[in-house]
This record gives sequence, structure tokens and C-alpha cells, in this order.
Amino acid sequence: MQLRRLPLLLRLALSLLAAALTVARAHNITRLLAKHPEFSTFNHYLTETHLAAEINSRTTITVMALDNAAMSRLLAPHPTIATLKNILSLHVLLDYFGPKKLHQITNGTALAATLFQATGSAPGSTGFVNITDLKGGKVGFAPEDNNGHLDTYFVKGLEEIPYNISVIQISNALPSDVAAAPTPGPSEMNLTRLMSAHGCKAFADTLEANADAMKTYEDNVEGGLTTFCPLDDPFKQFLPKYKNLSAPGKASFLEFFAIPMYLSMAMLKSNNGPMNTLATDGASKYDFTVQNDGEQVTLKTRVNTVKITGTLLDEQPLAIYSIDKVLMPKELFKAAAPTPAPAPAPEKAADSPKSSKRKSVPASADSPADSPDGDVADQTADSNGSVRFGSARFGFLVWSLWFGAHFLL
Repeated sequence: MQLRRLPLLLRLALSLLAAALTVARAHNITRLLAKHPEFSTFNHYLTETHLAAEINSRTTITVMALDNAAMSRLLAPHPTIATLKNILSLHVLLDYFGPKKLHQITNGTALAATLFQATGSAPGSTGFVNITDLKGGKVGFAPEDNNGHLDTYFVKGLEEIPYNISVIQISNALPSDVAAAPTPGPSEMNLTRLMSAHGCKAFADTLEANADAMKTYEDNVEGGLTTFCPLDDPFKQFLPKYKNLSAPGKASFLEFFAIPMYLSMAMLKSNNGPMNTLATDGASKYDFTVQNDGEQVTLKTRVNTVKITGTLLDEQPLAIYSIDKVLMPKELFKAAAPTPAPAPAPEKAADSPKSSKRKSVPASADSPADSPDGDVADQTADSNGSVRFGSARFGFLVWSLWFGAHFLL
């Protein structure tokens, strides 16, 4: 009886194992396109513009690839890397459109957001693409700022991981005056203006008001700079603590939010560990630790932990990321002490000693101050979450193998 059940049980165990392995697998657009040499130029510039890492970090996406001939036409005007990034990001749809779905669009037309729209660089709705299922099996594509003219068409499907990533070929580049407009290089950009436009105005204004820190940032852009700016709400809540710092402490604090080298999101994920900052100077370490759990990247000090929430700019030699809280250096702040467990109630009220009162000693201007309540708890929660995620995946694999082995023996 057991021998008859063997093939079925073996297939079931192998299916469960394959499912577990699929959970751990992520797509890689560079490897997918490497199977198609006629798209080598397109593949090369996805890497050069750092769009490949952005594509790999998303789970429901469609890449509209251009073959080498179409890329030659696109590159003929010699666009800058920054401009080319905008153009190619218009060719990345933030939804899944496999060849089958393209021919089954409800009401024959759909509007899809693109990576260009997600960057915030596209004014209005110019970062959206119209998809139209035409007669005769044709599917046309047109950006919103093209007045509905369909000049680009679906050619064929290249690679597909259902409902995760679809890579299709289109006839030529999507025409968009907005995406193709000249874009200033990172060194020509106004750092604080860029931060302000993407939810970090409070931090940007504080940085701009500190001449020493601002000059340090500007002096390091050409050689490579990675900046992490706290979002407005948490930074506004933190401002009273910042105002209590001395002048040198304020400059060091602001410089602490930048690393003197360029790090793309992919590099942050693969280079976990301690990082020096613009504030690092001899005995004053002012460093923090970069860690990632899957796609989530965190920055940690002994005081608290913050999460990277978005990419404001990623154009070598400059990268700017937003973070959900204010990262605090241990040189200026101290971790909140854990809340002690309540003492057991005395047996008799009469035996209770009278409480003694003691005056608190104020800290000096730049001595480590208490961190806001909850940061230590957040740090613990982040750590436990990482363990739970990893152990769940591992446990599923082990269970699959045990299930198969149990019925085979």
C-alpha cells in the first residue's frame, strides 16, 4: 500500500520544497536580459542608470525593453545619464502586463503608472502610459504627454515570472518631451531644495541654516555622497533636542546624516556593517550600522534604529534617501533606560518606607541625552521581526523535506 502511495507522496513533497524555494527567489532583470544578446545595450544602461536595482527591488513590474537598434536611435542625440534614466524609467510599468494580459485589457485600454512617475520627477500625470489593445492583435503604447498618438507597439514577450515580472519587447522608445528634457547633473542640483520637495523640508531648512554643515555637504558631492534625511513629522518633533546642542554639536549632528561615498540601494543592501559619516573625526566616531532584512534597509546606532523609506535621488556620485525617524548618534544622545518591573506590593502599608526626593542633575549641552521613548522597543521589534521572517522560511523548507522523508521510509 505504501509503495503505491510513494510516487504521489514524493511529488507532493517535491512540490512543497519547490514552493518554499520559490519564496526565497527574487528576479534579476540583468540576468533575464542577458539571455537575449540583442538587448545588451538596453541591459547595460539599466545598470549604468541604477534602474536595474530599482526594478529588482519591486515585485509586480513590467519592463518594456528596446533592442540594440532602437537603443541606437535613442542614444543618437547623446542624452546625459540623468536624462537617459528618466527616459528608461518611463519604460518600466508598476504593474504586471504579460503578453496574455495585454490582449485581454478590460474595455481595450488601460493607464499604467511608471517608475518615472514614482520618482516624483514627472510633473502631473506625464509619468503614466496608455496601453491600448488595437484591432488585428496589435497593442499600442503612448505616454500621457503624447496626446494619445500611438507610435510604439508590442513586439513579443521575452521573459515572464507570472504576476511578478514581465519583460516584453516594444518597437521603439516612448516619445516624451518631459522625460527627454535636459536634466542637471548631481553636482549642479540644490541638495536642500531636492530634500524639501520630497518631504524632508524641516531637515533641509535646518541644514541650510548651518553654514559649516552645509559647506561640508557641498564639498563632498563631487567625490561621492550618500545622504539620509528624516521626514518632516519626526524631525519637527525632534527639533527641541537639536536646539539644546552646542554649535559644534549641531554641525556634527547634521553631518552625521551623510556618508562620504556614493552608495546605491543595491550597494547598501550588499555592504552591511559600520559606516563612517561626514562627522567622523578621530576619536569622535559618529558612525552607524547598515543592515537589511530582505528589501528593508535599516540604520542603527546604540541609541535607536531607523528605516529607509524612499529614494529621492540615485545618480552617481550622489544618493539621497528618506528615513522614517531621526537617527541619533551615541556621541550626543543615550539610549532610554529600560522600564524597570514594578516592585512587589508591601504586605503592610504601615511598613512602606517614605519616598525620598532627589534633584536631577542637568546634562551638559552635548552630553548624551535621553532618546525619545519607544526607540529601544522599536530596535528590539525590528530584530525580532528579522528572526521571525528568516526562521519561518527555513522552517517551511525543513517541514517539506521531513514530510517527504516520513512517507518514503
